[in-house]
Amino acid sequence: MSPASDRRHADVVIIGAGHAGGEVASRLRQGGFAGSIALLGTEAHPPYHRPPLSKAFLAGEASVDQLLIRSAASLEAAKIGWYPSTQVEMIDREARRLHLASGSWFGYEKLVIATGGRPRRLTIRGSELAGLHSIRTIADVEALRHDVLPGKRLVIVGGGYIGLEAAAIAIKAGLDVEIVEYAPRLLARVAGLELSAFYKTAHETAGVKIRLNTGVERFEPHASQPGRVSAVTCSDGAVLPADLVLVAVGLVPNVELAQAAGLAMGNGVQIDELGRTSDPDIFAAGDCTEFPLPCAGGARHRLESVPNAMEQARAVASALTGAPKPYNLIPWFWSDQYALKLQSVGLSQGHDEVAIRRPASQAALSPSTSRKAV
Repeated sequence: MSPASDRRHADVVIIGAGHAGGEVASRLRQGGFAGSIALLGTEAHPPYHRPPLSKAFLAGEASVDQLLIRSAASLEAAKIGWYPSTQVEMIDREARRLHLASGSWFGYEKLVIATGGRPRRLTIRGSELAGLHSIRTIADVEALRHDVLPGKRLVIVGGGYIGLEAAAIAIKAGLDVEIVEYAPRLLARVAGLELSAFYKTAHETAGVKIRLNTGVERFEPHASQPGRVSAVTCSDGAVLPADLVLVAVGLVPNVELAQAAGLAMGNGVQIDELGRTSDPDIFAAGDCTEFPLPCAGGARHRLESVPNAMEQARAVASALTGAPKPYNLIPWFWSDQYALKLQSVGLSQGHDEVAIRRPASQAALSPSTSRKAV
């Protein structure tokens, strides 16, 4: 959808066409909002599911069409203006308009910032080499899949959800896989000791090599292809041959627009339980936000999860339609690795009791772990 005019306007403009942005737009229409809605996305695709990127989509078991949350046709049918490949460069709060990279601008009555985040990069020697990958977008995975071939040597930097899910896909595809993790255990930010140990055993049993307490010093160029990676040099001096490298060391929230506009900031754009920022005309939702978490006594958190983004988007839409329903989600996460499904409710820190219950019919590699919060 590309109107000829370089001066556009909508009653609600949403920056970001991911889970949060797409859900705000959909919920506005479902809530009876009759005004104009503009959904601005940096990618060429309409809103799509990101979790399958490191799972079924990387494995080639899901198509782009199967990832879509809303098609371009369904957005048009709902009278949601979708503007793909659109980059916002500045928010002018006084004039209530967005300045775009194209040189045009977009006016708004209410603005929603749903800019998400981007993969954290390693700023070390060799980080510009070809063969280094990350996973955040369809384009990222399409590029990675070209290198995921039997016999290839893959080094994964980072032992979190993305790194472990990609390792499970790659080892099944016949690659030689090694994980390098700076922390003393896998899933250190999101799981307890027992669950970390369980998944380490599961991956090693599948053939994945794992190095813990190990940093990455530099990426080595190929002797005959100087622009391409050939090895990873670790902090302990080990040199790991690599035909390709996946860097999965976390997410950087895309807060630059909000910060430059002078909105209140913490570890993300600061919002309340209805997604309201420090500007009454601007809301925010998703991975880029810091907010009071009810189940944590109102302590402010920034969560990187689809359920959180969706629930925040619904709270924003409810406020914009005049029927406010505050955010009240208990965080939950999931991960699929091999035939294992990890499901987590709440936060993994602050527990004072661990209980592991194994069904008698299952082997030791099938624990059920519960935690009692302080």
